[in-house]
Amino acid sequence: MPVSISTAPTSAATSPITQAEIFDSHLGGKLNIETTMPLDSKRALSIAYTPGVAQVSRAIAEDPSKHATHTWASRLVAVVSDGTAVLGLGDIGAAASLPVMEGKSALFREFGGLNSIPLVLDTTDVDEIVETLVRLRPSFGAVNLEDIAAPRCFELEQRLIEALDCPVMHDDQHGTAVVVLAALTNAAKVTGKAFGDLRVVVAGAGAAGIAITEILLARGIGDVILTDSRGTIHRDRDDLNQIKAHYAARTNGENVIGGMREALEGADAVIGVSSAKIAEEDLARMNDDAIVFALSNPDPEVMPDVAAQYAAVVATGRSDFPNQINNVLAFPGIFRGALDSGARRITPAMKIAAAEAIAALVEDKLSAGFIVPSPLDPRVAEAVACAVAEVAANDPDA
Repeated sequence: MPVSISTAPTSAATSPITQAEIFDSHLGGKLNIETTMPLDSKRALSIAYTPGVAQVSRAIAEDPSKHATHTWASRLVAVVSDGTAVLGLGDIGAAASLPVMEGKSALFREFGGLNSIPLVLDTTDVDEIVETLVRLRPSFGAVNLEDIAAPRCFELEQRLIEALDCPVMHDDQHGTAVVVLAALTNAAKVTGKAFGDLRVVVAGAGAAGIAITEILLARGIGDVILTDSRGTIHRDRDDLNQIKAHYAARTNGENVIGGMREALEGADAVIGVSSAKIAEEDLARMNDDAIVFALSNPDPEVMPDVAAQYAAVVATGRSDFPNQINNVLAFPGIFRGALDSGARRITPAMKIAAAEAIAALVEDKLSAGFIVPSPLDPRVAEAVACAVAEVAANDPDA
């Protein structure tokens, strides 16, 4: 039976949000299944279900391509999590992660026009997750991985990309990276700095930090220094896992050794994606017209009013400050563009195209306080989807 997921309409907040309002709004969950055709007569029932549906099933058995056109699978995104890295809550388990995954599915519907089903799996075993999704593959058209802890998330995403013939993306990695690239592109324009000449410090070497580093390198940033809880990631460290060792060989060209103080010396931009704080005195070591993205939520690495004393452009992950770096600017349009184009993969070129589309939407009003569009801007998903689909049509890896 044709179905779609619907979300209840929302209105702008007019007063502080109360705990009672939050819990009442989540009572019974945030999603419903609704039919896309009336079932108000015997004729309608005969078309939607038996005996009519048997003709469609028989046709799909004879011609598998009809699975894409006569079921909802080709427009359905599975939002998958094991609950090990949920928001700022950490490893809270699959059941506790479900409200977040329901919310993600609601965002897919609201901003991307895509159906979405949250699937939380009560296992952290990569083999088991891959096997589960391979067996479920006929039920969906794409996989959005969500809130899965690093470094396991890197292996899981790659394994699923290889195992499934459909788009797969870990949004905590690549959605964040795409929006950061868009914001940094425009921040460089505001400050008059050449994008390729920027020296960028990425504070945090988890899922988001690694993906940000990768997309910046792909886009031609000249110098990136990646840091973790033990300081800069450099070629002389003997405590790096395989992922960090890979980036030690590709970043930090001057092999800067030390902590945030040393990393920020002469830096043009810092992108915070960890819970570590950035000291005010360390910001003072950055170049003039610096760029500070303090993206941890709810507590930024440095508060915007402090950062603004040393930086020309400041962004956070919060909605109550200017320049919110919000993944909803990226993932609905990326998945829709991939599905619209029939892509089997979401490639680096498609992600860069998404970032360029986001950045272009603010060109006419670009300023230090407006480097990315609002998450509620209705133009965003359509622009991103079109850009991604156009690239996918000509990308042999898609």
